[in-house]
Amino acid sequence: MNTRLRIAVQSKGRLYDETMELLGESGIKLVPVKRTLLVPSRNFPVELLFLRDDDIPESVASGTADIGIVGLNEVLEKQMNVSVIKELGFSKCRLALAVPQQAGYDGIEWFNGKRIATSYPVILQKFLADKGIKADVHVITGSVEIAPGIGLADAIFDIVSSGSTLVSNNLVEVEQVIDSQAVLIKPAATELSAEKQEILNELLFRIETVMAADGKKYVLMNVPRQSLDAVLALLPGMKSPTVLPLANEGWCSVHTVIDEKKLWGIVRQLKEAGAEGILALDIEKLIL
Repeated sequence: MNTRLRIAVQSKGRLYDETMELLGESGIKLVPVKRTLLVPSRNFPVELLFLRDDDIPESVASGTADIGIVGLNEVLEKQMNVSVIKELGFSKCRLALAVPQQAGYDGIEWFNGKRIATSYPVILQKFLADKGIKADVHVITGSVEIAPGIGLADAIFDIVSSGSTLVSNNLVEVEQVIDSQAVLIKPAATELSAEKQEILNELLFRIETVMAADGKKYVLMNVPRQSLDAVLALLPGMKSPTVLPLANEGWCSVHTVIDEKKLWGIVRQLKEAGAEGILALDIEKLIL
């Protein structure tokens, strides 16, 4: 019997898309099967269990899945016995309170006695209790942002990403409660078998290599030897750049890895310092 690590993932939406991208970049290929809940990988001992995002914490806590990829907001809301293995850095958003633009909001005390619509009552009630606010929490599934406009609530507590949905519903964000992102979770009460732990360790290694390469460029340039010190002083690379002699007397080749945003900020300075033929390449994977 082949041992496979079962991973619970969201069945659709932004988190699904970004999870599939991460696994694909980690070299994991899936068997193309339509409309099925359980899909095995063709080349790695894992299988994906596709669920609603709010069912993932429970599936991991109960052992239906070995691990899961889900938003931190769902972990905090469901209060299941799971622990976060790793923050994955994508599907970032925040949970925030928002009120109608004309509400005259003047501070957190404004919420006393107000009706707040939300799909995240556990997180909201804890926040209100911590702030000493007594409000009427209405649990709504679906389009929470329309509640104030149709008279169901005075305010909302919901996920905010770009904020465009709030604007289109005449709402304004007034209190940010938590930041969220995709996280990898496992059961807190039980340990994986040795075989599954080994698979998880390999999966984590692959994910970490992909994350390390994100936003970085492999940069090569030719530098006159007399300008080498000036060029090296400009490079904020990982550890020390590699310097190799060229066939042309007095020249060398410099290789390094640089954050893409930093690179474009120093390209002009590198050229002024004497670097020529600067080449920036994408990094598929960065083995740590």
